[in-house]
Amino acid sequence: MLNEKMVQALNNQVNEEFYSAYLYLSMAAYFENIGLKGFANWMRIQAMEERDHAMKIFEYLARQGAKIKLVTINEPPQDFGGIKEIFEEVLKHEQHITSKINELVDLAESLKDRATFNFLQWFVDEQVEEEENANDILSQLELIGDNKNALFMLDKELAQRVYTPIVAE
Repeated sequence: MLNEKMVQALNNQVNEEFYSAYLYLSMAAYFENIGLKGFANWMRIQAMEERDHAMKIFEYLARQGAKIKLVTINEPPQDFGGIKEIFEEVLKHEQHITSKINELVDLAESLKDRATFNFLQWFVDEQVEEEENANDILSQLELIGDNKNALFMLDKELAQRVYTPIVAE
C-alpha cells in the first residue's frame, strides 16, 4: 500500500504529464498553422508520449490500489515567439518535468518505498532522453539560423518521426 504523500505526489505527476501532452499539442497546432508539418508531427508524437507517461503512472496507482484523482489541466499557451523559442520552451519544460521526477524519487527514497523508487527509474531514464532530444533540435535550429532551405530539410527530417507506444511491463 502506498503512503498517502506518495499517492498525492503521483496524482500530481499525472496532471503534469497530461499538461505536457496538452502543451505539445498546442505547439503542434502552431506548427500546423504556419505550414511546418514535420515540426507539427514531432510535437504531435511528443504529446502522445506524454499522454503515455501519464497513463503509466495512472496504471501504477491503480495496480497499487491507490485512489486516483484527476484535476483540471491548465490551458497551454496558444501563441509562441518562433520556432527556436518553442524549442527553448520545450527544453525548459522538460527540465521542469525532470525536477518533478527527481522530487518523486526523493520522496520514494525518504519513505523507503522501494517499489515506487524502482518504478520511477524508467522516468529518470526517459527524462535524460527527453532533454537530449530537445537540446539536439535546439542546437540544429541555432546552426540553421535564418536559412530557410535548412529549416525545410529539418522539417522533412522531423516528419519522419514515428510514434512508438510504451511497452507494457
